[in-house]
Amino acid sequence: MSSEDNLLPLGESLANAKGWDDFTRTLMLAGKALTPLPQPERNDNTAVEGCESPVWLAFSHDEGCLMAFSPSKVIRGVLAVLLEKANSLTKQQRAAFDFENYLSQCQLERHLSQSRGNGIKSVIAKLKDI
Repeated sequence: MSSEDNLLPLGESLANAKGWDDFTRTLMLAGKALTPLPQPERNDNTAVEGCESPVWLAFSHDEGCLMAFSPSKVIRGVLAVLLEKANSLTKQQRAAFDFENYLSQCQLERHLSQSRGNGIKSVIAKLKDI
């Protein structure tokens, strides 16, 4: 495993969660820690198509990092895990990174419904594109 594949703190805490309740609590806490994309930046240009719950994702030049928001607590937690990793990579690394495998290492794919999983694929595609 290369250093860029290592789990970061949020991913590590999910991977080490004991049981469904602990996993869900950890995911919700991750979502609470997510710095939300400011309301004015939640628009058609930053919306992620194909998600069950609304999701907005953009690079914030003010903050110097990728930011996102979803009203769904579960999706906010997933976004926190994705952005923690994405913001640790360069644009080139992010474009080539296997986020699906990263989420699998975090034990996330086991806990996402198929429709949510499809939405997360759309989020990952936009993450790599930004």
